Amino acid sequence: MMKKEIINVSRREFMVTGTRLGTGFSLGLCLPLGAVASAAETPSADQAVPEINAWVVIEPDDTVIIRIARSEMGQGTLTGLAQMVAEELECDWSRVVTEYPTPGQNHARDRIWGSFSTGGSQGIRGSHQYVRKGGAVARHMLIDAAAETWDVPMEECRAANSVITHVPSGRSTTYGKVAAKAADMIPPGMVELKDPKDWKLIGKPVKRIDTDDKLNGKQVYGTDLKLPGMLNAAIRQCPVFGGTLKSFDDRKVKKMKGVRKVVAVDNNAVAVVADTWWHARTALDALPVTWNEGANANVSSASISAMLDEGLTAAQAHVGNENGNAGAALKRAARVVEATYSYPFQNHATMEPMNATALWTRERCEVWCPTQNGEAALQAAVKASGLPIEKCDVHKLHLGGGFGRRGAFHDFVSQAVAIARQLPGTPVKLLWSREEDMQHGHYHPITRCRMRGGLDSKGNLVALHVRISGQSILAAVRPDALKNGSDPFVFQGMLPGGDHSISYTVPDLLIDHAMRNPPVPPGFWRGVNINQNAIYMECFIDELAHAAGKDPLEFRRRLMSKHPQSLAVLNAVAKKAGWGKRTRKGTARGLAVCKAFGSYVAACAEVSVDDNSGLEIHRIVAATDPGYAVNPQQIEAQVEGSFVYGLSALLYGECTIKGGAVEQSNFHDYPSMMIKAMPKVDVIIMPSGGFWGGIGEPTIAVAAPAVLNAIYAATGKRIREFPLKHADLRPAPKA
Repeated sequence: MMKKEIINVSRREFMVTGTRLGTGFSLGLCLPLGAVASAAETPSADQAVPEINAWVVIEPDDTVIIRIARSEMGQGTLTGLAQMVAEELECDWSRVVTEYPTPGQNHARDRIWGSFSTGGSQGIRGSHQYVRKGGAVARHMLIDAAAETWDVPMEECRAANSVITHVPSGRSTTYGKVAAKAADMIPPGMVELKDPKDWKLIGKPVKRIDTDDKLNGKQVYGTDLKLPGMLNAAIRQCPVFGGTLKSFDDRKVKKMKGVRKVVAVDNNAVAVVADTWWHARTALDALPVTWNEGANANVSSASISAMLDEGLTAAQAHVGNENGNAGAALKRAARVVEATYSYPFQNHATMEPMNATALWTRERCEVWCPTQNGEAALQAAVKASGLPIEKCDVHKLHLGGGFGRRGAFHDFVSQAVAIARQLPGTPVKLLWSREEDMQHGHYHPITRCRMRGGLDSKGNLVALHVRISGQSILAAVRPDALKNGSDPFVFQGMLPGGDHSISYTVPDLLIDHAMRNPPVPPGFWRGVNINQNAIYMECFIDELAHAAGKDPLEFRRRLMSKHPQSLAVLNAVAKKAGWGKRTRKGTARGLAVCKAFGSYVAACAEVSVDDNSGLEIHRIVAATDPGYAVNPQQIEAQVEGSFVYGLSALLYGECTIKGGAVEQSNFHDYPSMMIKAMPKVDVIIMPSGGFWGGIGEPTIAVAAPAVLNAIYAATGKRIREFPLKHADLRPAPKA
């Protein structure tokens, strides 16, 4: 368990660029919370409120402004991080508001806020220590200011609920009254972080900070943003991956209603700029365009399938996890079970399509956009603008869904800036159509997996070979991050240790990867490779259990003696779900467990299948051990949301390729799970302390295998190709 931490504090860390916000900073910090950018809204330097440090600003009326660098996209990061700062600050939670610093400010202040990247379930676990430190340092400086005012030792003062009290005399003051003085105090060289047993806010299910604005419509998303004099752009990109723009003829559309300009974007797209987006889209639909489709025009799902099949038995493969000699052990096994699973391309399909608004002049470039990584968006803006980074900035807006699409890829930002450069001084909002969004994503990588498991004469698993054949995200996105040519993401949930380790101990084990990269751009789809890997591992373990004639829970338990935390969450769901007890008539249960993003998760699904109503998922019990649980209500909501996302992928998620392009175009052929199909979800949060695990992505991984194993228990049919919409789930005929 974590005890009270003594943290060394770099004074420079809290004093970069001075302690007061100038006019330029205030503009950026205010914009994300307002609908319209206007220089008139910018407070003067005299009106600027002093900051205590980079994370904390306290106004004279005791309002506490907490700055959050990570992005809010529905997962609750804004509230969770604010809770952590407020915990150490000892402030009145009811007076807390939040705002985003801009990545330009972060650059100007030597990255004082650290990483802006919001992905990999890192929002809390990647920044908990330094944001807590920011709160603790601010508390120290406020107390120091009060003590100096009273001319008493700091040690005689206490802070709680934004009030500082001099204990011997009983005098008190508020944070707002000493904030200006505190801003001039020297930060401490060392600060104590609270012992978890003393936490008052962390661990409590406090109400989300952003709920009211989302309910009353005040929340501004990228699609809502309006700037004075703004024009709107609609874009069309070459439908074939890798293809380019050959030519377009704007004579037919340039006199259409509202049209201002037709422009080429980079070398693969064309955009129409108009007074409204609908006018732009209407003209774009009428615009004659010719493409150079390139070498990928003949790529299809069938050609990609053949590529993956070849990899399943290829001689060369990257080893991700190995102990013993799996090949020899399989030859000695009393029985060998073999199965091949396939997982398709899937799209992020965010509810809010890609969009960005850019204002470019020869002196400056400003961008407003929903992004999971403000610094990456800034880099994209800098590159597209032709200006130095000091003359560019990005103002983050809340996201109408991210799921990884708005993290590593900012093509929409580059395009918005490229278009705005052709209309200097005019803000231009680029909004992709749903069809563009569906057909120009960065897709969940396609893989296929051949698994061979050896059982001894008593039905014990003695050998396992897992061969993954398929796409590498890093090879496409960050080839410099490959390790000896191998992509560690491919082995999520199957690694020997770390945040994505395997939950079982097998005497002879080999897990390897034959990299096969079709020309479809892959991306970090929420959960990344743990989604398909958990299906492969958990469904095959289920197959082995049934082949051995053993109960799936007991079979797993025998392999998990060295994985006590994984075993704990598995036992928790089994107990809550009533594993081993009779289910309702016509229903059956299935299990799944894994470790992902540092957290231990398990699920037990209860389903029924009949000829008339098909598959019905009645209930899922889910257990999560994230180490520390900052906001249990948020965790519960994220687990429930994970099942919506994970089950949508299992039931419907599939992008097929024809003529080098994605065939799906909208939600009619790429649907999501409907509310009426959503099962009851019982969430068990069981933080064991001592580590910080992720929340947003781990639970997705167990959704599909738990349901698939329940389907097998109900029907006797083992489904190994997805999505389920293609499967015949009718019970297998009895032998």
